[in-house]
Amino acid sequence: MVKTWFISGSARGLGRAITEAALAAGDQVVATARSLGPLEPLLGRFGDQVRLATLDVTDEAAAEAAIGLAVGAFGGIDVVVNNAGYGDLGSVEDTSLVSFRRQIDANLIGTIIVTKAAIPVLRRQRRGHIVQISSVGGRVGAPARAAYSAAKWGIEGFSESLAREMALIGVHVTIIEPGGFRTGFAQTAHDTDEGRPEYDAVVGATVRMQRNYDGRQPGDPKRAASVVLELAAMDQPPLRIALGSDAVNAIAAADRQRLDELETWRALSVSTDY
Repeated sequence: MVKTWFISGSARGLGRAITEAALAAGDQVVATARSLGPLEPLLGRFGDQVRLATLDVTDEAAAEAAIGLAVGAFGGIDVVVNNAGYGDLGSVEDTSLVSFRRQIDANLIGTIIVTKAAIPVLRRQRRGHIVQISSVGGRVGAPARAAYSAAKWGIEGFSESLAREMALIGVHVTIIEPGGFRTGFAQTAHDTDEGRPEYDAVVGATVRMQRNYDGRQPGDPKRAASVVLELAAMDQPPLRIALGSDAVNAIAAADRQRLDELETWRALSVSTDY
């Protein structure tokens, strides 16, 4: 069965890989980005299978218009992929409140805006799948990326609540938690100062690691896209799935540490009961 996809942040990275994989599989895609230039070659390659829409995910009216374009062009939406977002490196002290707000707006509020724009369509259909691109940084506080992690942890909580509601109308929700992929995400480290010496063990070390890591990450975006297509074909997809061995290992270690800490302090925790 041909599916209709709505994908934010389609111009590059995982969004671009998912867009091309869906089109190559014969599906229909509304591909969105703030700038459509990089997406225009898709029109020549895939013709009527694809529609392009300019979208800043923090713009509610633009999100509703793009969702309307999908419904007008293809009659409905089967899969919504909230992929748009970015993250800057820096300490909490040196990350301005303007930067915090921009990152939280782009990553978290943008995801909420697009999701809310799509829900009425999915509710009327009584089917669909919302795929939220989170991060290993949405399960483990990412060093030197407090604003990004705050947003991604927000996506996790939002989406877990959302899933309980959507289950009542036949709509699935899946949270994707990628580790390091060769998408260009780490390129910002090349232009980032290593920061204050007081935080070098965390911030400076992360900046240096990201520079050295860029282009050597274990994750293959095309394989990630293939997994997303596989998830979209499932009758009962998971609520969460980590992508990449690095993500699986980091999340497993963090979850074990949380359980150990919970047990260590169990007596003090339950002492607050009547």
